[in-house]
Amino acid sequence: MLTEYEVFEIEREKVRETNKLHLNGFRIWLKNNGLSTGTINKHVSNADLYINHYLCYYDIRDVAAGWYSVDMFFDDWFIRKCWATKWTMKSNAASIKKFYAYMVAINVVEESEYENLCETIKEEMPEWLESMREHNYRVMNYVDYSRAWDEVD
Repeated sequence: MLTEYEVFEIEREKVRETNKLHLNGFRIWLKNNGLSTGTINKHVSNADLYINHYLCYYDIRDVAAGWYSVDMFFDDWFIRKCWATKWTMKSNAASIKKFYAYMVAINVVEESEYENLCETIKEEMPEWLESMREHNYRVMNYVDYSRAWDEVD
């Protein structure tokens, strides 16, 4: 008999297999849209973080249902797990928008859902950046770097 965790892991792997197909298609779509290899790699890596790590972290959500989770991703998870900066927040937001534009193009996500995603990112980005600044300030002021070299042999 499988444990609850083992069932979770099996389901997560099924979603990740589907996501692998989506990411491969996304890579081709970006290439067909004339993006450079470096830019393509960055967008695919950022999309992978969102769909394979965040959407499958606490519970399992597929990409079709995951577009609405972008607020919690940027306002909490990304800040805590990825040592966010203004640049990485904006870079990841751009990648997620591009990924979901691709999801619309292949009829996985509705145009209206994509528009809601883009509107959420546009409206909430200032708040997310403020949350990131507050988090980073707390972390930097909590860590005592004055004794960091004392522990090195």
